[in-house]
Amino acid sequence: MKLLRLAVATALLLSFEAPAFAQSTLRIGLAEDPDILDPTMARTYVGRIVFSAFCDKLFDIDDKLNIVPQLALSHETSPDGQELTIKLRPGVKFHDGEAFDAEAAKFSLERHLTFPGSFRKPELATVDHVDVVDPLTIKLVLKQPFSPLLAQLTDRAGMMVSPKAAKEAGDKFGLKPVCAGPYKFVERVQQDRIVGERFADYWNKDNVFIDKVVFLPIVDATVRLANLKSGGLDLIERVLATDIKDVRADSRLKLSTALELGYFGLTINIAKDKAKGPLSQSEKVRQALSLSIDRDALTQVVFNGEFIPGNQWVSPEHPYYQKGFPVPKRDVAKAKALLKEAGVTGPVTVDMMVPKGAESEAVAQVLQSMAAEAGFDLKIRVIEFATSFKQAQAGEFQAFLIGWSGRIDPDGNSYVFMHTGAPQNDGGYSNPDADKALEDARLVNDAAQRKAIYERLTKVATNDLPIIYLYHRRLLIAHTTKLEGYKQMPDGLVRVIGLKLK
Repeated sequence: MKLLRLAVATALLLSFEAPAFAQSTLRIGLAEDPDILDPTMARTYVGRIVFSAFCDKLFDIDDKLNIVPQLALSHETSPDGQELTIKLRPGVKFHDGEAFDAEAAKFSLERHLTFPGSFRKPELATVDHVDVVDPLTIKLVLKQPFSPLLAQLTDRAGMMVSPKAAKEAGDKFGLKPVCAGPYKFVERVQQDRIVGERFADYWNKDNVFIDKVVFLPIVDATVRLANLKSGGLDLIERVLATDIKDVRADSRLKLSTALELGYFGLTINIAKDKAKGPLSQSEKVRQALSLSIDRDALTQVVFNGEFIPGNQWVSPEHPYYQKGFPVPKRDVAKAKALLKEAGVTGPVTVDMMVPKGAESEAVAQVLQSMAAEAGFDLKIRVIEFATSFKQAQAGEFQAFLIGWSGRIDPDGNSYVFMHTGAPQNDGGYSNPDADKALEDARLVNDAAQRKAIYERLTKVATNDLPIIYLYHRRLLIAHTTKLEGYKQMPDGLVRVIGLKLK
């Protein structure tokens, strides 16, 4: 059956791309189908990959994680840290031909802040208002100093959209996004393909060498790799760790890697749990679940040891990692004792929502087996990726096995998931001490001071465990040797600028 799926998928890809060989076409295999293609409303990692081709940002990062201008030219922060003045790049156009200027930048930022249901709002929450200084200069006036602001503007919060198109489309903007990136949106067929064509008026068009880009969601990693080998794809993201040797042994393929900025873990439904099970009611039960897991064994079994065990929102190699709170060793006896202290008798049944995919399902099975020895019955519920986010927002889970691709500032890995009321705090976690630490860390720029503040947060979070962090992935991107100029960066994006196809 698997071979049949492989043959059908390959045939579909090759038949779809047959007419495109007259032009150069970059075909990218994604591990999931993205959610809505509206930078204000989106929240998936694969969506960020697609946006990198369609929607330029005010700032970007380089390979050393330095913040560099993109649609901006320069920036200046006032001495009190409450004003950020940004000079904008002249001569930039949106895909609909409208000019990008200070008014457009102001519109985009205000849309991120005010659009109903915006996931960018907490990322920009300290922005009080945006002033137009002159046609190519904006000033962000803040309610208080906000150290992660520039870092936020290197991602979706910094993506600029056409005011004309956004006003006309309203909440349907994500069906046909109009931005200022190197590729112009052409079409999307759900669960099948997203197509873009080179934008003739792109501000940096001299560094765009490929005519079309096609994103193809293929959940099965084996099928993705087979299509890369057969020539049906040019690049695939999230190669299985168990396939690394296979990729490296193929002279037609190249592997690009980087340790990601994010994490993979179990988000626990604390406040929205309709069943009000022991996991949501007691931190001791969550601590027991964490102690039932052998993170080293998990990464060895599922990922051949390529990934790094973790217990915080940044990896042990990150400068903000708190070494005073090391990755816990597995302790089944202590886990059982904690369950007894919590007054739990009998197996603790947990609804564990798992997005469909070979690796995540394998992780879930290992967790299920390990946790069972300590007295947990993890009921694995595999669900389509985009649907899992909708159910997470609705609180329809007890534990959600999910990753986060990460941000260059530690605030981007913590605030939106742990602060009371934050839109990606799917489990409804709330602790005043955690909130205070998250808020305080945004007020200072000094790295040593911020690390001390995050130590307070780590102490609270490792006790409460709203998220049980498991490991940090190594980004594994494989591409054909015909693709030149590709370099993987830790944010996980697939950047198309400068790429060439032989």
